[in-house]
Amino acid sequence: MPLSESGFDLTPPDAAERERLEAALSPEERRVLLAHGTEAPFCGTLLHEKRAGVFCCRECGLPLFRAGTKFDSGTGWPSFTQPVDPAHVRAVRDTSHGMVRVETRCARCDSHQGHVFPDGPPPTGDRYCINSVALEFVPEGEALPDPLQRGDGTA
Repeated sequence: MPLSESGFDLTPPDAAERERLEAALSPEERRVLLAHGTEAPFCGTLLHEKRAGVFCCRECGLPLFRAGTKFDSGTGWPSFTQPVDPAHVRAVRDTSHGMVRVETRCARCDSHQGHVFPDGPPPTGDRYCINSVALEFVPEGEALPDPLQRGDGTA
């Protein structure tokens, strides 16, 4: 079982787990997470979320971004300077729509989250531009989602 430096099990879901996780998604979540879609800008439910906590993968519950790394990029999507743990987010070259970009995916379940661009603020200079529908916000101190029953802890 591969563990991230922050102690999370990164083992991908097996076929039965994946089927169960995908069945729990709404049609819009399926379109974004599984079909690499993008939600419209300025309409995501987490765009203006400012509480302390953690943003987790909507499909498998893996913590992806801390609220303290979120910033207003003016793009219309939640933006972050860095992931909770570099091992939690996978970067994939994306040449769709006549552009060359870097897609970000959940490292555990491989769901599409958004894209990362090299135009963010310090300290990293990165802007992780993430779809709200791909995330689940967990306020600080509350239990993290654990749909794979791996004992993932609290925010």
